[in-house]
Amino acid sequence: MNPVPPSAERILVVDDEPEIVALVAYHLGKAGYRLATASTGQDALEAARRERYSLIVLDLMLPGISGFDVLEALRGDESTRDVAVLMLTARREEPDRIRGLSLGADDYLTKPFSPAELVLRVGAILRRAGNTPPVSADSIVIGPLRIDRAAMTVLVEDRPIELTPTEFKLLMTLAERRGRVQGRGHLLETVWDAAPDIQTRTVDMHVQRLRTKLGAAGDLIETVRGFGYRLRGPSPRGA
Repeated sequence: MNPVPPSAERILVVDDEPEIVALVAYHLGKAGYRLATASTGQDALEAARRERYSLIVLDLMLPGISGFDVLEALRGDESTRDVAVLMLTARREEPDRIRGLSLGADDYLTKPFSPAELVLRVGAILRRAGNTPPVSADSIVIGPLRIDRAAMTVLVEDRPIELTPTEFKLLMTLAERRGRVQGRGHLLETVWDAAPDIQTRTVDMHVQRLRTKLGAAGDLIETVRGFGYRLRGPSPRGA
């Protein structure tokens, strides 16, 4: 039996196939999550703007507005840009996976899928969203970049930066090991819990998005060719 999440996180399931919605809702509900559903992209966007969700399980092939368009709209809206998104779709082609991850999806699961794996992946995403490592200082400051662990906020030159849970975990991993090269395999294990089907290109896509969001501080993330990434800069100090 799966333990009930202590905060009973609310999840929005978006799919136009009633059987899939029922299957996902049943297993996530059994795991203790609170569920809402939507069958179109427009309904999903309206629901996400009306109520705050911890995670959205999003199909790609939706009537009207595609899942890609929904994801792009979510990431472009200040009120929804930080919600975690798990893409759940029958589209298995690599370009579709790459596009979904580059638009900001936190994970990508293809149909047919194992309900047990779905629950595990949802749990892994939410752990990344809700857990911060035990540390002595609340803030890390590296040049123009300030990371507040306790509040899970990021500032660049005192300007707030909205990150997804996965992007925040990735940045924290690099910041806590600043100056040391982090291999793609290590980042996959640390940030993505070594989830099945997650490839090293996932790391590259998220680093690219993270650099873009960080703007002036994006150059702090250095690429170490053939191995991984490193966050450079002066030593952090407590806020």
